[in-house]
Parts: sequence; C-alpha cells; structure tokens
Amino acid sequence: MIVQTYSYLRESIQAGILHFGVGNFHRAHQAFYTDLLLGQADQQAWGICGACLLPSDERIVHNLRAQGLDYTLTICGRDGKDEIKQIGALKELLWAQEDTEALLDKIANPAIKIISLTITEGGYNLDKATNAFILTDDKIQADIQNREQPKTVFGFVAEGLRRRRALGYGGLTILSCDNLQHNGDTAKRAFSAFIEAQDSDLASWLAAEVTFPNSMVDRITPATTADDIVRLNQRSGVQDQAPVYCEDFVQWVIEDKFVAGRPAWENVGVTFTDDVASYENMKLSLLNASHVLLSYPSFIAGYRKVDEAMEDSAIVSLIKDFMDIDSTPHVPAPAGIDLVDYKQTLLERFANRSVSDQVSRLCFDGISKFPVYIMPNLAKIIQHQQDTTRVAFLFAAYRHYLKYPTDDKGVAYEIAEPWLTAADAELIYSEEPLDFLSFSAFKSVDLASSIPFVTHFKQFATSIKDEGLKVVLQRIVA
Repeated sequence: MIVQTYSYLRESIQAGILHFGVGNFHRAHQAFYTDLLLGQADQQAWGICGACLLPSDERIVHNLRAQGLDYTLTICGRDGKDEIKQIGALKELLWAQEDTEALLDKIANPAIKIISLTITEGGYNLDKATNAFILTDDKIQADIQNREQPKTVFGFVAEGLRRRRALGYGGLTILSCDNLQHNGDTAKRAFSAFIEAQDSDLASWLAAEVTFPNSMVDRITPATTADDIVRLNQRSGVQDQAPVYCEDFVQWVIEDKFVAGRPAWENVGVTFTDDVASYENMKLSLLNASHVLLSYPSFIAGYRKVDEAMEDSAIVSLIKDFMDIDSTPHVPAPAGIDLVDYKQTLLERFANRSVSDQVSRLCFDGISKFPVYIMPNLAKIIQHQQDTTRVAFLFAAYRHYLKYPTDDKGVAYEIAEPWLTAADAELIYSEEPLDFLSFSAFKSVDLASSIPFVTHFKQFATSIKDEGLKVVLQRIVA
C-alpha cells in the first residue's frame, strides 16, 4: 500500500505541546489530529514534545528515536479499505529516567503552551469511593518532600511550573485526553490537591494561571503485538519499530478554555464547545460502558478478539438491549447527534474485522473502569427502578473473571488489575458472592440496598459457575 507522508518540513516545526504518555492512543488520536494541522503554515508552533516517566518506557523511547520520531498509523476502514499515514507530529521525546532536568526545563519553557495527558483512568490517583486525591500514596509523599527529583507526573508538573513562575513566564493549559467524565475537572482536582500539599504559594499561582478544559476523546486503538508489527510493516513496506493501527472513526470534543493559546484543531475536524458534558455522557454511557459489558462475558466464553465476539448473536443482543433499554434513558443527545445512528455505528465499530481489537485490552483495569463507565448510570437505573438484569450479569461475570481465571474452554489466563488491593482480593476469593458487592470500585453506589440487583447478581454468580456463561447469557437475551 502507498504510505501517505506529511507535507511539512520537520525542521520548521516547534514544540508547543508537552504530552505525558506517548502510547498508542495518543499517537492515533491527538498526534493524528496535530499532524493534519501542522501542514498549515501558521500552525507550525504546535508540534508535540513527548514525555515518558517510567523505566518500562525505554523500549518505546528507543524505538521512536531510532526512526527520527516518525511512525506509521494504519487506519482500518469498516468497509475493508485501509489507509496508512506517516505521522511526524512528535518533534521531541524526553525520558525522565535519563534526564530529569531536561523534562523539568521543558515544562518551564515559554514555548510550551499546553501540557496534555494520556495517563489512563487510574493515573489520576483518586480514591474510587470518595474521588479524593490520595495524598498518602508513597510515591506522592516522596514527591511532596523531594521537589527537585520527582517521580510522578504530579511532581514533574509542579516543579516545572514552579520554575516557570520563577522565570516570570505565564501560565499554560493542562489538557486531559483520558477517558474520564469531566476529565478536565478531574485533572484540576488531582494537580491542585498535590500542589496545595507541596507548595501553597504555587497552588495560588496555579489557580490564577492554569486552565483545565474538559474534553471527550474517541478512537478504538488496540495494543500492538509483535505479530501486529510484522503484519503492519509488510503492508506498509516500512520497517517501523513502533507502528500503530486504529479504526477509521475518530472524534475529539474540547471545551474552549486555553489560557495561553491553542492550535486551530477545528480546521481538521475537532469540535470546540461549551457543552462537553453531553458528548462525554453519550460516549462513556454507550461506547465505554458497552465495551465493559462486552469484555468479561466474551473473555469467559473464550473469545479473544472483539470482532469474533460480535459474531455471537447473544452478545450482540446483550449489548443492544443494554444500550437501548438500560442506558439511552439517561443519555440526552448532544446537538446534532442522532442516538439511533450513533448506536448503530458503535455496533459496526465493535465488529470491524480490520481492527480486530483484543478483548483482553477491554478487560484490563476494571477497577478503574467500573467507577467511571458503569456506576453513574447504574445509580440511575436503581433509582428509577429499571430492570437490573444485564448489569447484574456483568457484575457476576466480572467476579467470575477475577475469581476463576480459566475460561469456559479450559484456557487459563492472567488477571490484569494493576490497582487490586489485598482488601479487594479478599472480597474476590470469598465464597459468599455478595461480599463482592463491597469491592472498592463499586463503593459509589449502595448496591446491597437494591433487592432486585442483589437477587439477580447472586443468581448469576452461581449459575455462571455451575452452567457456564453462554448458557446463562442465552437465557438473558431470550
């Protein structure tokens, strides 16, 4: 296939955005949009400086640097027609493990107008029950005490902003690009709490000089396996050590609240609005919640690819009923959006064989996903006395996934829950299913108070174990 190369000269690009987390999603989404924009002569001050913090980032840093920070993005069409783009939006890439000072100085650099983030839902260090910033975390405490040798994103941003203030430069915008409802408000809560605990004077400066727009991001972007790299490079003819592939659908909605200027992303399809909340609610309640609903039952049933699971009519029926009956009553449509079309597009996106997303990716870190994607609407479902069958089935499947790590085909698997605590583990391994409803991820809703939910959950927890998931699912959709 022909690789579409970017039209601008890399030498003419300046980094105006510092981005924490140069994983696949960022490179398929924010960097994709920015790459499109950099072709416009008056927008070339908005290149991206990537920032990596962890020892485990060594591989991606090495691979991207080895190819001059360019990489290929394969966009997989639902019609089976793909396109391949060379992305050059990454102007620089800093790794804190080799040079802390370079990253701190970059935050303080007046050319940087935006700090953007894809640090995952759990990366904001918020208590799942109270939504408060966890100041007692050991790494957080270490960064509060040791300002000049930070380890966390909060410590780096705080020290970088402190240097920026000392040099007399103005503020900037911190833009969360993570899948969180009100993600700008969440980022503000987290960074403000950390900085207040570390440096109250800087906290006052932050409140006056830094803005935190809310945003909604959407593009299905699977993890890239070793086999994927071979496959993608064979198609592109490029020996790319860090290729990315994604679906053809893409959306970015941002609150227009940038204190130091911003790229003209609207020129390449980004929506700026004062009403991000309605887009967030639609996406989190329908796409992300449906992904969670699809994930654990599909994995237990033995499916490893999302498009394969979507060939199972029972799973498709489960998702459609969940979207239409359980979720839609609580999803006001944003202006110009037809929810019927939106939901049909979601089913087509899930079934995209060219993307062939991994079910394991959807299962990853459920402890961070349930509070964001499931619990808010579950509270409304219980309050309005709606049918809790499908959601209770999801909870039972999640418990089964965690408690019995062998699927219905007899294949063993490893649990991927980076935030699992010892207390949560006790609830999983308890032989009393109802103990699981006290799991930390569920604490925002008093599940035990809903007799219909408890009845359904206990019934499903037992029947999935005794009869197998597919048998139980068939009864539900029938």
